[in-house]
This record gives sequence, C-alpha cells and structure tokens, in this order.
Amino acid sequence: MPFGLCNAPATFQRCMVAIFQDMIESSMEVFMDGFSVYGLSFDQCLVNLERMLKRCVQTKLMLNWEKCHFMVTEGIVFAHKISRAGIEVDQAKIETISKLPPPSSVKSIRSFLGHTGFYRQFIRIFQKSLGL
Repeated sequence: MPFGLCNAPATFQRCMVAIFQDMIESSMEVFMDGFSVYGLSFDQCLVNLERMLKRCVQTKLMLNWEKCHFMVTEGIVFAHKISRAGIEVDQAKIETISKLPPPSSVKSIRSFLGHTGFYRQFIRIFQKSLGL
C-alpha cells in the first residue's frame, strides 16, 4: 500500500482486479470489497462461486461471512436493486426522498438535487425538468 491513505481505495481496487482479472466480466464483478458472482444457470453459478472462493484461499483473501449472501436472485448494490430484470431504484430510497420537506433555500435545493440526482438515470428528462 502506498504511503498515506489518500491512495488506499485505488490501490485496493487495483489489487482486487489483479487477483480476479481472468474472471471479471465473464463470471464476476468486483468493486472494492464487494463481489458479485453470476452464471447463466444455477450449476454455472456454483462453478463460478467455487472458482472465486478457491482464488480467495490461494491469495489468503479473507471474507466476512456475515456480509456474504449466496445464491440470491436479487439484491441491493450501491442503493440500486439488481435483479434479472436489470437495475431498478431501491424503493426505500424513494420513500426517503418523498418524505423530504419541500426545498425552501439554496442549501435545501442543493440537498434535494443531491438526493434526486443519484437516480437521474431513472428520471426521464431530468435535466430539462430542472432547466439545466
């Protein structure tokens, strides 16, 4: 790890990519300490999972078993619901946004835009409706 913590996340990501480079985009995705292993069938997913776990053992990579979820068909990843249907909005986040008070100052408008901007890809004509 380079001196200082400012480069630690980038260095960690490079390490994860180096460890799993032959599996990324074909059987798994890696972002920092989050892995998603997938397959076109249940059996293929098991094969890919076994391969990933063996690689973790070979490289002495420790997993937090309390945070591991195996053989799920959908899940929340970075506040997005990921499933066979694709990427969807996490309903809990929408409820949070809908409960925000109407913006009444520049600061509260910026806060509101921060919350809603996270989901701009799901909002048709987001920039036009804001006049941006």
